[in-house]
Amino acid sequence: MQCTIRGCPGTYETRETVCVERAGGQLIVIEHVPVDVCDVCGDMLFWPETVRHLEALRRADTPPARTAPVYAYA
Repeated sequence: MQCTIRGCPGTYETRETVCVERAGGQLIVIEHVPVDVCDVCGDMLFWPETVRHLEALRRADTPPARTAPVYAYA
């Protein structure tokens, strides 16, 4: 698919990304999220079903697969 950014000659290709969000006072990291990325400008498009799945994961009460340290830039 042709990039939707005006003047960009790139095309989108499916890749994986990591989403980092704050929810309920906690930092949530979700790996292996499918996203279409422009090969020229880097614009990212998330499919509606991917967004719905991310929202469901944020609301889920299941424990995370792993935990990670979080550092503050001081």
